[in-house]
Amino acid sequence: MSRFLVLDAYDPAGRAALNKAGGTEAGLLYERLLARVAPHASVDVMCPSDPGSELPSGAALADYDGMLWTGSNLSLGTEAPAPRRHVELARAAYAAGIPSFGSCYAAQLAVVAAGGTCRAHPLGREFGISRDISLTSRGREHPMFAHKPAVYEAWTSHADEIATLPAGATILASNAWSAAQAIVVRSGEGEFWALQYHPEYDPHEIACLAALRADELIEQGTFADATAAEAWCEAAEAVFRTPGSADAAGFPAALVDPGSAECEIANWIEHLVLTRSR
Repeated sequence: MSRFLVLDAYDPAGRAALNKAGGTEAGLLYERLLARVAPHASVDVMCPSDPGSELPSGAALADYDGMLWTGSNLSLGTEAPAPRRHVELARAAYAAGIPSFGSCYAAQLAVVAAGGTCRAHPLGREFGISRDISLTSRGREHPMFAHKPAVYEAWTSHADEIATLPAGATILASNAWSAAQAIVVRSGEGEFWALQYHPEYDPHEIACLAALRADELIEQGTFADATAAEAWCEAAEAVFRTPGSADAAGFPAALVDPGSAECEIANWIEHLVLTRSR
């Protein structure tokens, strides 16, 4: 039985804001995701942004078969203590050869921990649906994307992007917004598979995030005004209640297909975690 460590990268204020908007804490979303794709696995959740947070009693990093990083309200472009601790943990996983996986903030973390850099995206926040993500030639050959179409969409919300790649990094998917929508980084003894988008989201979660980020999204022009933002949230919630209505509501049907959305993490477990365990 595999044992996973989920690292919720939000700080306490970020988790409180998510809860107030009706959203689910990122660590719990990943715990639910793992329950679907690896139902027999053991999962621990840690919030490394919290002062004094520690691994479960008696556990060490080496006890885990894989580490999974969530998105975050934080930025790796700062010198705040929480991001520094995240980088230290990611580097420890690289050194120990523990396979890592994650979304959004995790893609930037994978790069920064191996010597690359990230920055605020000059266009602001890519939000809602990340359109026309295309696999690179390396991506089409990579096991992360086994059974995945060469062009697809995904739920997204990110304001930062990867700026420079470290040695050992390979971009596997891109779109017009971000050159690195999926990446694999090899450093030390470890390997980190990371997505700029969010396989753990569903229409309800993205609607809650739209409400939480509405002022920012209106200011950058994603939504024309508060009425447009509210209408988008209502449409997403309707799709959540009735997944079969996705196409009619302007949401790609594949976004509400768990098999498609969860392909990358299932492949990570099969091709990296279980291979290493064997």
